[in-house]
Amino acid sequence: MEYSNVKGHTDLIRDNSTRAILSNDSNQYDNYLQRRAQRQQGKDRIDNMENDLKSLKDDINEIKTLLRALSNG
Repeated sequence: MEYSNVKGHTDLIRDNSTRAILSNDSNQYDNYLQRRAQRQQGKDRIDNMENDLKSLKDDINEIKTLLRALSNG
């Protein structure tokens, strides 16, 4: 593969066979990976909280059912 520089952009190169513009700045890529991992952690955290909340609701409903059964004796 052969690359050429993009005028006015020191961090970009052009693939001469596909004409695609590529970034050759690994710091930007590393930052992207970090942001992506942080977003995924946030989604995972929300999923865990939703599961915990559902479990708590189920537990409360079970307790209510048991209390009703006890009060009806």
